[in-house]
Amino acid sequence: MRVHRLETCDGFIVFDVPSARVSSGGTRLAPDLSEAEVALLARAMTYKYGVLGMRLGGAKAGVRATADTRDEAMRRYCDEIRPLVESRTFLTGSDLGTSEADFAPLRGDDGISSRMLLLVDGVMFEELGTGFGVAAAAEAATGSLDGRAVAVEGFGKVGGAIARDVVRRGARVVAVSTIAGCVHDPDGLDVAELWAARAEHGDDGVRHVGRSVAPPAALFDVETDVLVPGARTGVIDEARARTLRASTIVPAANVPYTRDGMRVLRERGVAAHADFVCNAGGVLGYVPSADVAPNEVLARIEARIDDLVRTSAEHPGGPFAGACAIAEEFLGTWLEPDALPEAPPFA
Repeated sequence: MRVHRLETCDGFIVFDVPSARVSSGGTRLAPDLSEAEVALLARAMTYKYGVLGMRLGGAKAGVRATADTRDEAMRRYCDEIRPLVESRTFLTGSDLGTSEADFAPLRGDDGISSRMLLLVDGVMFEELGTGFGVAAAAEAATGSLDGRAVAVEGFGKVGGAIARDVVRRGARVVAVSTIAGCVHDPDGLDVAELWAARAEHGDDGVRHVGRSVAPPAALFDVETDVLVPGARTGVIDEARARTLRASTIVPAANVPYTRDGMRVLRERGVAAHADFVCNAGGVLGYVPSADVAPNEVLARIEARIDDLVRTSAEHPGGPFAGACAIAEEFLGTWLEPDALPEAPPFA
């Protein structure tokens, strides 16, 4: 693992596999990013490319900035990393705190970026692909979402897309959270109302839907069939794994588990699926041809994630171990033994 620190902004890039000719991963922006957190995310990208059979090293970039300084920070960032992008040493796109529009100065006129910025039912395709993939993973993990209860941590762009799609598949969304709080109804929330409140009030939208608002962490106490962690790393540690009331975990966020948390989930018989499988829709959305229609891209995302979820679930160690085994087998076909990741991505 190698850290490349930037000079023109408060930022850095973590290369998980320095020997890889091409490394790829998103750029995350927040004022409190640590190199340790971004290193975990880079490792998750290595496993994501491994499980997808792509010969790319995992990487992740972090830019420390506030809402007041983000635009200038991203301008400086894009200017500085341009040589890395043009040499294909580092390929990047949006992540927490950034959007595809931030990277327009680095994109050629290939039509793919235009598709990622396309609005589909009010959602940019870059967020829709990830959210759609998570919903597809939930359906594959449960066999059917019809009548199932789903709780979504992080009702933002991706979380909102997940909520709308699981409802389309017959589920009811029983809880959502943002940094402002959690709302819960065992009979199901009105996702359209939540979506409208989010559009008008942002994270505070949960306070404008006529329901009592609990602390954000209350989402993990809700009884549900499917839990979707969708925020920062390490939210499912040993203590939370012992108390959460979900039978299936389908992450939207990267690296939601600690190693001890995963151990407890296995002991309790909770089906904990791999984040680097469930949220792979964003990567799969970047198909090479710009001529492929969005609905065809979504069909490809669903088919690929469905296959990976079902295959990994057959592993005797559980779906997370199964996904790791798939990724590690492929990584061993092109990386030298001393270049292989030392461990799976646990917070």
